[in-house]
Amino acid sequence: MDKVIEKHGCVLFGLEGEKIIEKKGMQKIEVFSTCMGKVLVIDGKIQLSEKDEGFYHEMLVHVPLLMHPNPEKVLIIGGGDGGAAREVLKHHPKKVILVEIDKDVIEICRRYVSIDRGALERVEIVLKEGLDFVSNCNEKFDVVIVDGSDPDALSKPLISKKFYRECFKICDLLVTQSQSPYLQKDYFLAILENSGCFPHRAVYLSFVPTYPSGMWSFLLCSKKPLVLNEEEIVERFRKREIETIYYTPELHLASFAMPKWLKEILNQSLQT
Repeated sequence: MDKVIEKHGCVLFGLEGEKIIEKKGMQKIEVFSTCMGKVLVIDGKIQLSEKDEGFYHEMLVHVPLLMHPNPEKVLIIGGGDGGAAREVLKHHPKKVILVEIDKDVIEICRRYVSIDRGALERVEIVLKEGLDFVSNCNEKFDVVIVDGSDPDALSKPLISKKFYRECFKICDLLVTQSQSPYLQKDYFLAILENSGCFPHRAVYLSFVPTYPSGMWSFLLCSKKPLVLNEEEIVERFRKREIETIYYTPELHLASFAMPKWLKEILNQSLQT
């Protein structure tokens, strides 16, 4: 029996299972068969499990796209597993571009995980580093979705001030996963600090059992004031006929409610 162990300070998270494949290239990519279904691990860190990936991908995608009246052009940075692309396509956009730095992630996920359900065949895939792409992009997008991994040598540019400044030029609305605010506070605060070029920002939460501490955060960034209009969200969800396993319009609204300790952090950090 193989094991996947993640260490965050003095806290350990792990899964047992049978390793299906391991490939070392730009990154070390592994897929395991576990009680949580197939699990994708990159450089020793759990990226997704089949059983709860919808908890993450649905909240990453549907919150921003349902707050946009007509998301026709969507850019996904990262997301080579195809989960975000799958959810984006439920909104029937005219164009979706997925920018992934590591082609092995796409190929392994297509063959061994397949959570995309054919979505990776229906979007335009660009094999390029995300910061490089947005820095040289002449297109405008309604929404940019940043589905990056824990900041490391490859993904750290996606939380830089330069990255957010370049994204500001090409989109109306941006969402990024922003780590565990409880166990990865430094990463979380860096994302809050570096995204300050957007005048309107808000954090929302989801619960993802296989991620550190279970509590997972997302940062929504906009050029215009962010308004949670319950009637609009419910109507758009109904009209677009979106099917989900986790997301609901009620959960959408509730996800912006913060525990007291996190509200205090945000009151200080988002005033900059």
